[in-house]
Amino acid sequence: MGVNDGRLRRSDLRRPFRGVRSLKASESFDEAPANETVEETWTRARSRNRVRAHEYATRMPDGQFFSHITAAFLHGLPLPSRFRDIEWLDVSTMSRSLRRTGSGVRGHFASTVTRVVYLETLPVASAVDVWCQLSTTLTLDELVIMGDALVRRKSPPATMQILATAVARCSGRPGAKLLREALALVRPRTDSPRETMLRLIIVRANLPEPEVNLELRNRYGAFMAWGDLVYREHKILLEYDGEVHRVDEKQFQRDVDRLDEIMEEDWRVIRYNKSHLGTRRNEVEGKVRRALLAKGWNP
Repeated sequence: MGVNDGRLRRSDLRRPFRGVRSLKASESFDEAPANETVEETWTRARSRNRVRAHEYATRMPDGQFFSHITAAFLHGLPLPSRFRDIEWLDVSTMSRSLRRTGSGVRGHFASTVTRVVYLETLPVASAVDVWCQLSTTLTLDELVIMGDALVRRKSPPATMQILATAVARCSGRPGAKLLREALALVRPRTDSPRETMLRLIIVRANLPEPEVNLELRNRYGAFMAWGDLVYREHKILLEYDGEVHRVDEKQFQRDVDRLDEIMEEDWRVIRYNKSHLGTRRNEVEGKVRRALLAKGWNP
């Protein structure tokens, strides 16, 4: 391409993969800014993986595509924090002769039924196929969280039927049993991984399963809010307060007004935060149980 050896050795170039040169970014994806939020950390991780995928794509032969963890990043699917700082790209092929391994790349041989889509010109395994691929990597709860994200309330990339068809297609393959268990726990209309975690704690405490993201209306039929987890019969609302509820002043004010209106309609509102999903899990079960009993639930 007319670039001489001296230019290729210049210090303003990175060497991410053999035979690839890339201009160094003005900001390093590896350096976290001060006071970075969790969401900002994940945004930086997704950007880093997207840039590295584009770099590798310059030498990617036909027949290869991104899969597994790399594809999950490219699709924006929720991943556990242990994968946030991975140093490799997952690359799959349906032809054994094209399987690629080496520095910075994990090669995989994919099933011929894997559907490949294009994201920003990058060949990537479809979001549902990525979920199936990761059944040998993620835990049950992590698979449920990702499954919920696939059938989420806003712009879901899949339906429950599509997930069920994909799971049936994986029968007999490694991870198939765990995938079936996860499918049984996936619920559509979820908005966040924390909502999924809260729901799983409640279900495993042998309490009634709440409805997910139900539309709440007042006595006159006017819309009040979307409820995270709802016991409609008992008028109990479980709300998860994420980081944005703490750092965004406008969001905090909206929450105050919204929850006040809901309580005026005789709803019992129980609010949770990330501490309840960690060291305070027992409190989740206790609060829900007491609220249900007070509202007439008969175990």
